[in-house]
Amino acid sequence: MRPGTFPAFLSLGRKKMKKLYTAVTAILTLTIALHSPAQGYVKGPWRAASKSAASITGDIAISDAKVTINFKSFPLAPIRSLQPAEVAAVFDADVNTSPPGNLFRLSVPASFRLLHRNTLCGSDNTQWMATYLDGKTLQVAFFSGDEVPVFTMELMSNSARLCGVYAYVR
Repeated sequence: MRPGTFPAFLSLGRKKMKKLYTAVTAILTLTIALHSPAQGYVKGPWRAASKSAASITGDIAISDAKVTINFKSFPLAPIRSLQPAEVAAVFDADVNTSPPGNLFRLSVPASFRLLHRNTLCGSDNTQWMATYLDGKTLQVAFFSGDEVPVFTMELMSNSARLCGVYAYVR
């Protein structure tokens, strides 16, 4: 471009600029949606739906980088997607019809008190969070321990690391 000349898009009329802006916005939105995690739609605020969620965690909120429980935020890192068989092992879902879930790493200290002075994992730090969306209900499971949980029916049925499973709705 020569000095003193305007970029070509600045010489477009108002209507053409609006169309260009709309097209660029649509492309960016589609690009972001395609690169989001499999269950990116679990982000946002969730109301406690199960009795255990209502009496222990209360409402929660999930974002890209944190989970908020009882008005306190904790860093959250996505680890991997969970396959339908893994989701079925944790959440008692149908292995043939359940969509994939997600596994996250987090760190909630054992000293953090929730509603009614409860904790997520008793005297252990909470290190892992698994999520599974079934319609408008979000199922969340919390785990203790440094090692990545292994999601099989056998191990989940006898797991001391599974701290609790909670249900939330929008």
